[in-house]
Amino acid sequence: MAGAKNHDYHILPPSIWPLASSMAVLLLASGGIMYMHEHPMGGLALGAGLILTLFMMASWWVDVVREAHAGDHTPVVQLHLRYGMILFIASEVMFFVGWFWAWFDFSLFPVAVEYAEGAVSVAADTAAEWPPRGMEVINAFELPLLNTFILLLSGTTITWAHHGLIHGERGGAKKGLWGALGVGSNDSVLKGLWLTVVLGLIFSAIQAYEYMHAPFAFGESNYSSAFYMATGFHGFHVLVGTIFLIVNLFRAYRGHFTPRQHFGFEAAAWYWHFVDVVWLFLFVVIYVWGGWGAPTHG
Repeated sequence: MAGAKNHDYHILPPSIWPLASSMAVLLLASGGIMYMHEHPMGGLALGAGLILTLFMMASWWVDVVREAHAGDHTPVVQLHLRYGMILFIASEVMFFVGWFWAWFDFSLFPVAVEYAEGAVSVAADTAAEWPPRGMEVINAFELPLLNTFILLLSGTTITWAHHGLIHGERGGAKKGLWGALGVGSNDSVLKGLWLTVVLGLIFSAIQAYEYMHAPFAFGESNYSSAFYMATGFHGFHVLVGTIFLIVNLFRAYRGHFTPRQHFGFEAAAWYWHFVDVVWLFLFVVIYVWGGWGAPTHG
């Protein structure tokens, strides 16, 4: 037949989500700018933009999941989905390169300042130091080191779950709470996902505790601003990755993944490993090297 399909590509039907998502992101960005400039409608626009963006993302991804179940994700389509995820992670890498660049610029070419009781003052007769003279820093070998071990462990648990999925290690459904969680069965997929989600939540809780007890506030100096921007955006990515994993956990319970087709799970695992690697660089560069020689907070 003249209109018969003779290729492996999936021709998408018309969708409103790309245009609607663009408008939602525009509202989110505009609301953020308005909020930072203390516009009276900034908070409302920012909140509305965030809600609409999340709704559009969820709706668009639901359509992608339906396409997978309909058999539209042929091998060539899955390959291009992987290319897209790789490019997305590459863009995220460059995003963090910007914050590392700022950190190295501030630390290698510091301005001569003194830090005292939450205030920074320029002192012409003071040698340029990093961190600023008088500033206490967070001890890298306490909570940050603990969080490093937690993220490294979470990388092993998500890999365990991924290997279990590839090899079909899915136990049968069991009754009761522990059975639903996969405890007592050979379901390494559910076990690994649950452990990774819990470890991600513990990491975020420790990071929040660290911020609450940090000896410096955002905007007090180049050090504090660069510290919070770099570690804060990483913390945001951990939250996003945790939500990503929770969605995959829900889909695993629904039986959406097979050893041959599980791109959603694979993309979440890639993203989580990216978060792990970025944290290792943050720990070494910002916590250890960036605070070397400065007094640590008690």
